[in-house]
Amino acid sequence: MNNERFSAYYKAQKIIPDEEWGSFMDALRRPLPTTFRITGSREIAHTLGATIQKTYVPLLDNVVFEGETIPPPTQIPWYPDGLTWQFNVSKKVLRKSPEFKKFHSFLVHETEVGNISRQEAVSMLPPLFMDVQPHHKVIDMCAAPGSKTAQLLEALHANDTATSTSIPPGLLIANDADSRRSHLLIHQSARLPSPAFMVTNLDASIYPVLKLPSSPNDNRRAVKKTPSQLLFDRILCDVPCSGDGTLRKNLGIWKRWQPMDGNGLHGLQGRILQRAMRMLASDGRIVYSTCSLNPVENEAVVAAALNLNPEFELVDVSEQFPQLIRRPGLTTWSPTVDRTVNTSFNSYDVYIQSLPEDKRSDVKLMETHWPPGNTETLHLERCMRIYPHLQDTGGFFVAVFERKTKYRTVDTVMMDVHAASTLEGKGQSTERPPDVGSAVSWEQNALADPSFKEMPFTFLAPNDPALLACIKQLNLTTSFPSSNVLVRNPAGEPVRSFYLTNSLVKSIIQANDYTRMRLMASGTKVVTKQEAARGMDAQYRVLGEGLPVVLPYIKSEVIMSADFGALKALLQNYYPLCASFGDPFRSEIEAKGPGSHIVRFLAETSVDTTLSRDLVLPLWKSNVSISLMIDKRAKRYIRAF
Repeated sequence: MNNERFSAYYKAQKIIPDEEWGSFMDALRRPLPTTFRITGSREIAHTLGATIQKTYVPLLDNVVFEGETIPPPTQIPWYPDGLTWQFNVSKKVLRKSPEFKKFHSFLVHETEVGNISRQEAVSMLPPLFMDVQPHHKVIDMCAAPGSKTAQLLEALHANDTATSTSIPPGLLIANDADSRRSHLLIHQSARLPSPAFMVTNLDASIYPVLKLPSSPNDNRRAVKKTPSQLLFDRILCDVPCSGDGTLRKNLGIWKRWQPMDGNGLHGLQGRILQRAMRMLASDGRIVYSTCSLNPVENEAVVAAALNLNPEFELVDVSEQFPQLIRRPGLTTWSPTVDRTVNTSFNSYDVYIQSLPEDKRSDVKLMETHWPPGNTETLHLERCMRIYPHLQDTGGFFVAVFERKTKYRTVDTVMMDVHAASTLEGKGQSTERPPDVGSAVSWEQNALADPSFKEMPFTFLAPNDPALLACIKQLNLTTSFPSSNVLVRNPAGEPVRSFYLTNSLVKSIIQANDYTRMRLMASGTKVVTKQEAARGMDAQYRVLGEGLPVVLPYIKSEVIMSADFGALKALLQNYYPLCASFGDPFRSEIEAKGPGSHIVRFLAETSVDTTLSRDLVLPLWKSNVSISLMIDKRAKRYIRAF
């Protein structure tokens, strides 16, 4: 595998010392190790990590296959709490080695239920440097396919337990410009249901100003009853890039790579980063990243953004994650002006002067493709470059931005009103907050984007009869946030499903036109309605994926307990009779009326089975029989114990 233009271009950029070039190229030609991350709540993650460490690592130690010793999985040293692993074996070994075949089956089971995520090691870096806390307002501007989004969501839910999901006060918006990829984000997030999650489908480079209702405690606005802008505490810009850092897994890049790809993306990447700077809270943080090695997509974008926004600086994070081997950002580079890798022009002006006058207006390269004159004062060495030969990974680039201390008291809301006005002047789809002193109406009138076909998001009144009936049937406590329940239909009627959000998500939905936001999903589905026979009341049931969210609000005295034998019977039989179970569970379930119920299956260790922790699951009772209300994947997972 070779590409002469690739070698010529990156040797000209001097991205690595000459003496490392051979090992760098050798690493690019080797297959990428399989890496995975243990996900979910900390309690589950540490239990699963201990299982791998105590059960599978000894099993796979000193495995010999066809005369060759196969190394066991190892932890990635720089990832916190030892929650990421990698192993480097061929598909043939996975299929035919009994030990690795058993380990592979374990990984497949855990992946299906969302306890493990396959993710490239370097892809895990940007969320780590964001340092997300449960109260933060976070946006992932180019989120699909969603592995980094999942990491951010887990950080937002740091207080979750093994059986219940917290409702964090913060927010995560996952955005992608492609509608199909936006739906992929919704699917990806399903394993960690969150009332604090939203998905939008917008061009990140012109992401609109989102409004929040005025707060009586908000001292940043001089006039009461005017909306404030939603500003984010953490922003991830994992921007579209040429992707040549992924050569080890995307072998097609070897054949089609050419340096003009990076030149063409430079402008879009810069616009996304600068839009993020206008959306950031005064003490917030931006992480910019690519899976490209090209300085035109990396340091050149960073330098241009810093020069246009002098209130920002790069953060020195060199002491964080000390076991991560990284190289500093470049301070000089030479963009190519054509496909032949012509890097002979040391500045934009020199290049322009070399062209005939009638050709100069056709030039697509910009001055920002070249290093600026002040690279030393920008501290580009604070950027991070990850190379494949350093720790057997892909190639990656990360830069961390914050405002300089003296700018952290600036009225960033008013500053961004100006930015929004500028975007409007260019005809972009963004809305300026009302002028000071003007009347504000939060009633939504005609839809801003009638072409957007998603169903609306309508919050129910806390005294809605259907919602009150649901709360009563499911034995929810008075602390249940009934004012944050929404439905997805134009009339706002609770026809089928109820979704739950937190208060911040609710305020954003109510303060903005959902079509202008191109809002694809919000909150998490928790309850569905079962239509009853004529003359009978409708029945409501808690969804399996919604139970962790609802569980803290279910009255503890109505949650039944059962042993592993009852769980085994429910997994092996379709609608087993209540009378077929032993006491005390039999008496307890027979005393219940038809409808949705919750059962806690107690942890148990026996000769052939280990249930390491309690399982809390929803079931449905008919007149004489019961059934677990979980999907087939979850049932297969539980059977695997």
